[in-house]
Amino acid sequence: MTESEKIYDVLIIGGGPAGLTAAIYAGRAKHSTLIIERNMFGGAVLQASELANYPGVLPRETGAEFAARLETQAWSFGAEKAAGEVRAAELTGDVKEVTCGDIVYRGKTLIIATGKAVGVPAKLRVPGESEFEGRGVSYCAICDGPFFADSDVFVIGGGESALEESLYLAKVTRKVSIINRGDAFEADNKLLDLVKETDNISVSLDTKVVEIGGGDLLTRVETENIKTGERRSIVADEGENFGFFIYVGETPATGVFGDALDTEKGYIITDEKMQTNIPGVFAAGDVRQKTYRQAVMAAAEGATAALFAGKYLLESR
Repeated sequence: MTESEKIYDVLIIGGGPAGLTAAIYAGRAKHSTLIIERNMFGGAVLQASELANYPGVLPRETGAEFAARLETQAWSFGAEKAAGEVRAAELTGDVKEVTCGDIVYRGKTLIIATGKAVGVPAKLRVPGESEFEGRGVSYCAICDGPFFADSDVFVIGGGESALEESLYLAKVTRKVSIINRGDAFEADNKLLDLVKETDNISVSLDTKVVEIGGGDLLTRVETENIKTGERRSIVADEGENFGFFIYVGETPATGVFGDALDTEKGYIITDEKMQTNIPGVFAAGDVRQKTYRQAVMAAAEGATAALFAGKYLLESR
């Protein structure tokens, strides 16, 4: 039987915490399960240098180590895996189809767990960014903010995510400097008021970061005023280093589904069962429309989606 002829009970797109947990639950329930991943299994959690806020992780466990344990658990329950990028999907009908290259995978149910971004978080693309990723540069305040408890940090961005993460960082770090290349923020007034009322947050508008640098850790940030051209070099005090948190946009990985699914700003809308507007199609993890995006929440949603996919299978007999 070829892959195009086989019909799985559960198809899962995406191998992050949501997808892997869904595979664990579906496999353990004896459903034939296939999980498709375009990059490396683990998803965004692979970027975490320490996964300290996930219940039950080992001391100083990295995101990569955590993801490897999730993988092992999923395969132990019989879940199968496939590498490939989904290029087309047919979600209607009793059997769902997803196409990766020349291969069509078919399933009675489909769980979409493709994450909040295509590949990796949006990059600022300035000199020094890639070199200092994990050594000052971060894309997740809740993940890495506590590592900078005695440091000054920068937040780059002009949207609600940048402001929300700045408010969090203000509670766990010494000082937060928001740098926004625009002349205003794209956020509601309540959020703006909270930022203004927070004593250890400062804001620089019409400003862009042109370079970051340092030695072993990030200690220098170069900025430029867009209107005046004035440049400024901000250097950490001796023996100290900066945190540098980037929030310049993210792209939900839902484009391949076109207009078939109900979405909000690209994020898939589901009910509490993780059910989308299409029967038999579920979504879990960062690809969903929601407020917070954390690995522990993604795992819980993956489990929920798999459980209700199983219920759907039973009721569809």
